[in-house]
Amino acid sequence: MHEYNITEAGIRAIRTEAEGVLGLLDFLDQDFERVVQLIYNSTGRLIVSGVGKSAIIAQKLVATFNSTGTPSLYLHAADAIHGDLGMVQPADVVMVISKSGNSPEIKVLVQLLAGFGNTLIGMVGNTESYLAKQAHYVLNTTVAKEACPNNLAPTSSTTAQMVMGDAIAVCLMELRRFSSQDFARFHPGGTLGKMLYLRVSDLVADNPAPQVLPQTTLARTVLEITKSRMGATAVVDADGVIYGIVTDGDLRRMLERNQNLEGITAQDICSRHPKTIHEGELAVNALDLMRRQDISQLLVTNAEGCYAGMLHMHELLKEGLV
Repeated sequence: MHEYNITEAGIRAIRTEAEGVLGLLDFLDQDFERVVQLIYNSTGRLIVSGVGKSAIIAQKLVATFNSTGTPSLYLHAADAIHGDLGMVQPADVVMVISKSGNSPEIKVLVQLLAGFGNTLIGMVGNTESYLAKQAHYVLNTTVAKEACPNNLAPTSSTTAQMVMGDAIAVCLMELRRFSSQDFARFHPGGTLGKMLYLRVSDLVADNPAPQVLPQTTLARTVLEITKSRMGATAVVDADGVIYGIVTDGDLRRMLERNQNLEGITAQDICSRHPKTIHEGELAVNALDLMRRQDISQLLVTNAEGCYAGMLHMHELLKEGLV
């Protein structure tokens, strides 16, 4: 009996789907350009519909469009004939996704939409289908073969639909000059949102800001580090300009070198020219700096270049950025 090779089967599936996606390059024609311009210039929403696996792709694309600046709604083709067509407004553009383009639900939906007068985009894997012939614009997502060994389960075809929709979304983003700041406005929650909007000042505002003068005694320096629980203290001059930093590590190294601790001050044991970050920087940039320098604390500066607080890796951990 022939031994089944799981890895080889996985490679075949991925290669088949990849070939299907690459085949889309030959289908980016004038209709693709017109579809992008149509959606870009529309004063309404983009309604995306489908049935079966294509309906799931439609839901994903709606999420992508909404998060990248194109107002969109999902409409299941079967639910459309039971009242959900009420969401379609005169200015809306409708995109219907289907591999065959001949599903009964799709045919009924297309007929109903004809009465509404909305512009219809057909994303279809059969350019001779009912959907393709009725649509004002056709996005061809034909694939040579499904990754399914029986060439039946939607695999390559749904991947092609996803990629075609993503290509439209990316073109619309570029036309709108959709920036990372715009993206942050639509993603305020979760780690992704925090990476785009959370700033160092947001994290240090209520934190202790341990600090001592260069001539501060060793005992008081240790007390300042212990009191703040930040594992370090900044050393600043009388004007608040950063002179250095004393960390737990600096204290241990000092104890290894010295038997007599009398007369030792903060300036004797501090690390000069510590790594700093401006309070207006994104927190994710602070994380990147800490990782590159293999440190746990950063001294924060304000607009005047003076000491404004301390940021610890623990703060970034609590925010889920690590």
